[in-house]
Amino acid sequence: MEIEANSTEHFKLCSQLELQEFADKFVIISLESPTEGFSISRFDGNIEKLNGDMSFGNPSKVSTIYGVAGTIRLLAGSHILLITSRKEVGNYLGFPVFRVMSMKFLSCNEASRHLTRQEQKKDEAYFMNLLRIVESTPGLYYSYETDITVNLQRRHNLAKGWMSKPVWKQADPRFVWNKNLLEDLIENKLDGFIVPLLQGSFQTGHLKLKESPATIALISRRCTRRLGTRMWRRGANLEGDTANFIETEQLLEFEGFRSSFLQIRGSIPLLWEQIVDLSYKPRLNIIDHEETPKVVERHFHDLSQRYGDVIAVDLTDKQGDEGLLNAAYATQIQKLSSVRYVSFDFHQCCGGSNFDNIQLLYDEISEDFEKKGYFLIDTEEKILLEQRGVIRSNCIDCLDRTNVTQSYLARKSLDSQLQRVGALSSNECISMFPEDFEIFKTMWVEQGDEISLEYSGTHALKRDLVKYGKQTMTGLIQDGMSAISRYFLNNFQDGLRQDAVDLISGRYSVNRGNPSPVQNNGFESLSYLPVASALLIGGLTVTTITINQAGRNTNAFLFSALCAGVTAGVMAIVKSNGRQICSRPRLCGLL
Repeated sequence: MEIEANSTEHFKLCSQLELQEFADKFVIISLESPTEGFSISRFDGNIEKLNGDMSFGNPSKVSTIYGVAGTIRLLAGSHILLITSRKEVGNYLGFPVFRVMSMKFLSCNEASRHLTRQEQKKDEAYFMNLLRIVESTPGLYYSYETDITVNLQRRHNLAKGWMSKPVWKQADPRFVWNKNLLEDLIENKLDGFIVPLLQGSFQTGHLKLKESPATIALISRRCTRRLGTRMWRRGANLEGDTANFIETEQLLEFEGFRSSFLQIRGSIPLLWEQIVDLSYKPRLNIIDHEETPKVVERHFHDLSQRYGDVIAVDLTDKQGDEGLLNAAYATQIQKLSSVRYVSFDFHQCCGGSNFDNIQLLYDEISEDFEKKGYFLIDTEEKILLEQRGVIRSNCIDCLDRTNVTQSYLARKSLDSQLQRVGALSSNECISMFPEDFEIFKTMWVEQGDEISLEYSGTHALKRDLVKYGKQTMTGLIQDGMSAISRYFLNNFQDGLRQDAVDLISGRYSVNRGNPSPVQNNGFESLSYLPVASALLIGGLTVTTITINQAGRNTNAFLFSALCAGVTAGVMAIVKSNGRQICSRPRLCGLL
């Protein structure tokens, strides 16, 4: 975002680093200040500041890296996570923002790599597999010169001198993806090397409007408090933290004016689950718990403290399993006098080609929506308007319907902002400028895709509704492919992905005294999926062949019937044990 940076002194991280590999240690130095750096022992992971001492001899290998994302200790020793490639994706308040393109763990466990027990070796191999998954974590962003986890309104209200603090001290801990990995670097006072990473999305676009350039940025910040994958992190925990909670900020700059509009999304803040069992749509289960009213109260109290008044927009269906969850949510939230609850059955109202019916939702909340407003400062950073509340949107996944709805509300707010700063007249809106409107819609589509990839593993559905305002045949095919991919990932890969998230976020701590995560009982002790698949495919094949021959004699008919019966039996066994066959997390429980 092209905004002039604050002229006050600000802290800057080391942006060009060199990794030197020696037999006994890794050395990381700043190329901007070669005497600044640290070493980490390859034997025990011990970190030491260089303090100007560079007499290590000749390294066996030298490479360029772009940041240190932290360290983690497993059974056999420590590992350090490095940013090995990056891409500049835009500016935030005048400061360059980068996306992590690749990361790599380096092992610092030479002295203890020979674990004594076979069980520990299996556990360590499992943990190492999880680290490889972590290396490919999508949607990580950072800046060397400023924090990007704090929204403009909160940022503006912070005390003077805030930007002179180390970047990790500026950050909002809720949105620091690698918070748990930074402890060793913080303890060793390596402030110039501590890179807080934001997981979410960062998009920028340049608008021409009526030959008056404006810049728009879209930043989504994914909360780490209940981080995880689509099916294994649902609802809330007992503290009131919800799955897939995301703060989305839309920033606008025009002729020195800066404005910010915030929205939030998050899973329905009840205790509920949806455990995969090979069904295309597993049953929703609302957990009956005496703490449920307190969970809802804690969640919305936290939101009101941070954002002001909250309008909770629930986009779930009013029929079926979703209907039960919708009703349970309505019952609990209506006990809170401080929160306005609006239920809008998105599929019923906007299904097919009826996307324009989302105007019905806007009509219902428009008065409160406009009162909540947005944050606006002038060229001298004087506050002209403050955002006094926030819309909290949810569907079941808080991905597809939610993204469509948030993009619509963001457009309404953007029109108001552009009119207020004089970029548009009172009877104009951004949709009247096709080129600029296309930029706006593309940003929201790409943002929705990124968030969906982080939670479900696939692109978002209903992308057409954001981009074209209707469903196209191409979009239907793409949605179908994404839905199939989600089914596969949810059932057969997300257990591992969830364990990787729990390990890296610190929700699970590696300790030699812990029970082994690899030693499980029953079906989980083996991978039954290949066996079940082979039996099913073999049974169906033999049944098909014998059916073709069944008319020749009685024996062939009986054999065909037997094969069909066995195949049906195997299918029944597979279905009844679907939960055990699917990939399940091993490290932590659901809540």
